[in-house]
Amino acid sequence: MVSVATMDAQRRAETHSFSAVEHDMRVQLAACYRLVAHYGWTELIYNHISARVPGKEEHYLLNPFGLLFEEVTASNLVKVDMDCNIVDKTPHKVHPAGFVLHHAVHAARPDVVCVLHTHTPAGMAISALKCGLLPLTQNAMMFHGKVGYHDFEGLALMTDERQRIADNLGDNAVLILRNHGVLIAASSVSEAFSMMWFLEKAMQAQLFAMATGQALNIPSDAAAQLTSQMAFTQSRVAQFDGGKSPVGKLEWPALLRLLDRVNPGYRD
Repeated sequence: MVSVATMDAQRRAETHSFSAVEHDMRVQLAACYRLVAHYGWTELIYNHISARVPGKEEHYLLNPFGLLFEEVTASNLVKVDMDCNIVDKTPHKVHPAGFVLHHAVHAARPDVVCVLHTHTPAGMAISALKCGLLPLTQNAMMFHGKVGYHDFEGLALMTDERQRIADNLGDNAVLILRNHGVLIAASSVSEAFSMMWFLEKAMQAQLFAMATGQALNIPSDAAAQLTSQMAFTQSRVAQFDGGKSPVGKLEWPALLRLLDRVNPGYRD
């Protein structure tokens, strides 16, 4: 039996001439924008979260330039190609400069579905510290060995910077943009949001700990590595039911239920 939710998704997709799989990606990405707004990680109308559209074409979804993140919906997301040309008819524009970072990652990493970039106070502060992200907390250790660093080169407007961004990200999940902010490269929209959640908490905790002026307790590299291996991984982890970590997956339906209560409309 086809569920009501599935029939509704198919109806909306047909109304806007989206395939069912593209519509689902649009809903996921619109939800991510709304959640980022809900938790206060926004920079007015600036910054972006991009998602790869399923299919053979190299097409991506971006927010309409000029809208707040809390105004993003599945249907008003803008589809662009790798040169940030708008693919489908839309009254909205995109901010081409914002795609420099996202293009760099999507072009270099076919495994990356979603790229999430923020300028939170904690992210900017950590990006300004020479030590970068330290493995001080369980949250931080989830990213041990998964963080790259890219030196500041000015506003991310120059296309020749893309290759250096890609090189510095490598196969990592996180790129700390020195004196700028942070970027997440994830295999799904839900994983990107969860990564940013745990990373944001880790960065805040590091700043709180450093602000005390007390000596910092750094766990062993082995403990940090073990923690990293058990978080945000597609490999089998025997300690978890089903063999895979639930982090970045199991919490997503609950977050969508939260949105349906506090900020519905993202599915439109």
